[in-house]
Amino acid sequence: MKFIIMLDALYQWEHYWGPLRLFRYLSFRMMMALLTSVGIGFLMARPMIRCLRRNRMEQAQRTEQEVRRLAEFHAAKEHTPTMGGLIIFFSTLGSTVLWAQWNMLIGLALMVYIVLTLLGFCDDFLKISRRNSRGLPGRIKMTIQGILTVTVFAILWTHSPECQESYRELWFPFVKHPLWSGIPWWFMVVFLFFVLAGTSNAINLTDGIDGLAIGCTLMTVLFFSIMAYLTGNVVASKYLCLSYVPGGGELAILCAALAGSCLVFLWYNIYPAEIFMGDTGSLAIGGLVGMIAFLTKQAFLLVIVGAVFVAEALSVILQVASFKWRSGKRIFKMAPLHHHFELSGIPEHKLVVRFWILSFLFMLLGFGTLKLR
Repeated sequence: MKFIIMLDALYQWEHYWGPLRLFRYLSFRMMMALLTSVGIGFLMARPMIRCLRRNRMEQAQRTEQEVRRLAEFHAAKEHTPTMGGLIIFFSTLGSTVLWAQWNMLIGLALMVYIVLTLLGFCDDFLKISRRNSRGLPGRIKMTIQGILTVTVFAILWTHSPECQESYRELWFPFVKHPLWSGIPWWFMVVFLFFVLAGTSNAINLTDGIDGLAIGCTLMTVLFFSIMAYLTGNVVASKYLCLSYVPGGGELAILCAALAGSCLVFLWYNIYPAEIFMGDTGSLAIGGLVGMIAFLTKQAFLLVIVGAVFVAEALSVILQVASFKWRSGKRIFKMAPLHHHFELSGIPEHKLVVRFWILSFLFMLLGFGTLKLR
């Protein structure tokens, strides 16, 4: 435990050297967490790419029978290594351990991140070993996500009476007070499951073309780094009519570390990608973002800020429903949504930048809700 708070505790020696007082400030530690994760990421990225390529950890591309004309568009990606989510994972984890004060919220968020990273790694490994796009069955993924949800909520529920009451509230954008308090525990378990599994699978569905998922994720993570900072500050949360979350500011350190890791990965994942994050990255990052949104009591803001992910997930749901209920008729040329636009003739690099722009605008809209409460 002393190691985990080592850098944060340096402010205690400020009487020997004045600048050490900076280590007491959350904003300074956020900046340093971001820079540290960038440094770790760049140090390990190139060796990791070479290692994955040497061991033929390559993305399993879907066949022409599965995706028709899309297989031709993505033929050049056949030998691109995957499991790049490991770069994001180690740089985020290393930076967070160095700069965050250890508390229950950080522990829960990292537990979710570690478990889902392992789940995604197993999924990717099966795809690579079988040389096809079929990994772990969906029911196994959902079962593990369900067990993780129950475990997380059980820890929250038994931590303290104050924590138990605090996480029985639902906060909505544009509303100054919790819309529903004293919620039954079983409802909150179901709600948390939908937040974790929904965000995890939505980002996973978005990860289909170079730079798309990681660029949009970066916008969302930056937003929640600010939200974590605000909800963890008594004065700011009261002024903006947000629920105060004791210790929530430390989640801003985790978000800053994740943002730095996303920047590094984007460097190598931009078109044409040198590496893919795979389910090792997308499932885990999605679950982590969902967990942070839940812990800061801003889960419903994910629908606004992460509207690109919501649209991608909805396009799949609508496509499947239409195919089943309308005798094989489809709404889109292909789902998720980005594949529909690809098949409509929009070049991949142009499509990605347009989605980034939309994600940035939705992030600004999310900030706009703070002044409309």
